[in-house]
Order: sequence, then C-alpha cells, then structure tokens
Amino acid sequence: MIVFPAIDLKQGQVVRLAEGDMARATVYGDDPAAQAMLFAEAGSQFLHVVDLDGSFAGRAENREAVEAILEAFPGHVQLGGGIRTAEAVGGWFDLGVSRVVMGTAALKDPQFVKDMAKEFPNGIVVAVDARDGMVATEGWAEVSDVSIVDMARRFEDAGVASLLFTDIGRDGMLKGCNIDATVDLARRTDMPVIASGGVKGLDDIRLLALHAKDGIEGVITGRALYDGRLDLAAAIQMAEREG
Repeated sequence: MIVFPAIDLKQGQVVRLAEGDMARATVYGDDPAAQAMLFAEAGSQFLHVVDLDGSFAGRAENREAVEAILEAFPGHVQLGGGIRTAEAVGGWFDLGVSRVVMGTAALKDPQFVKDMAKEFPNGIVVAVDARDGMVATEGWAEVSDVSIVDMARRFEDAGVASLLFTDIGRDGMLKGCNIDATVDLARRTDMPVIASGGVKGLDDIRLLALHAKDGIEGVITGRALYDGRLDLAAAIQMAEREG
C-alpha cells in the first residue's frame, strides 16, 4: 500500500484545512518545494498535491508552487484542484505530473473524464469526496444527490487508475480514517481505492494496509504528519509490511 504525504496549497503556502473549509486553514510553511524534499528524505516516492484555490476557481492558481514541487521532488506527483479542461490535463502531464485527480469534472462531465482516461492510460484518478455518503463538488462547497457508490460505478471499465475517497467530515480533523466506508467502497467497485481524510496515526495506516487485498491502493495523510503525530518513514514501513 502506498502512503501519499499531502501538500495542500493556498496562496503559495502549505496549509491544511479543517473539513474542507478555506476559512479554517492552518499554515505549515511557505516553501512547498522544501516540504516536498523533506518527504522525499523520509523515504516517500509518492506525493499528493492539491491546488486548493484552483478547486474553487476551476483553473490553476498555484502554478508556480506546483512547478517548484515537480522540480524538487524525485518521485511521482499526483495533482488535483481545478483541473477541468483537456489543455490543463495535458499541460500538467507535459510538466511531469504522474497522475491528475479530477472530482468536480467527474460529476459534472463524466464523459470528459473518460476521454482523458483513454488518452492518458493509468493517469487519471477520480476523486469521490463525500459528506454523509453523498458526493460533494466545487471544492466541497456543494453536496450533490449522487451516492459515492453510484459515482464510482460510472467509471468502471473507463481506464481510470484509481478512486480517491475522502470523508469530508473527517478531513483535517484527526478523528481517524473512515476505514469501514473506504473498504466498503473498495469491495463494491473493481477499481483500486485511495483513502483520505482523518488519518491520525500509525494505527490507521496499519488497518488500511490490512485491506490492501480488498483493493485499498493507498492512503493520503497531511495534518498528522505536520503535527508530528505520524512519522512518515514509520508509516511507509508499516504500509509495506502489512500491505
């Protein structure tokens, strides 16, 4: 199982939000590339980057910071946040992004996402962000009437690399990952699932890794790393051993 340390970008700074609320942002640094290198030094070969401003604007708002991360980080970078056009998708792959994460576009224009998945095999991740089991969009500002399982099944056999499932109510809250809902989603679809939201320590990593055979491909963690509750090297070791 892969551990993805997260770098969330707001106005060029490294931040974490509480429950997806931009007004509840904690700033952890103003040098995203340096943060990426710290994660690399801890043994990470994968990174999850989100342009938070871009999620609301529908276009890249932290381009310079992302480009600096891509230049500094020697591994694979997975990027999300406002990527909603073919030009934007292709442009990021040209710059060296390994995977593009699409959420709002996946709900509002599923055919477009399927087209991108065909054009960039194993390069598109569909973000299924949920509040009380229903899909949320527009940087989590809106909640739809589509269930997470229905959303996921729309993309089966479309060539999508993975589903990224976030329980918004737990994101940035250190309440513990929603293991049951994540594993349930993985079992009900034939796509690999990446868990996100609420990781508070090594036990979350262990429990998720034990379900790697159910289709849990990875886990994203942010605040627990920045607050010192989770050691990245230990988390990677645990994920490799149990998963």
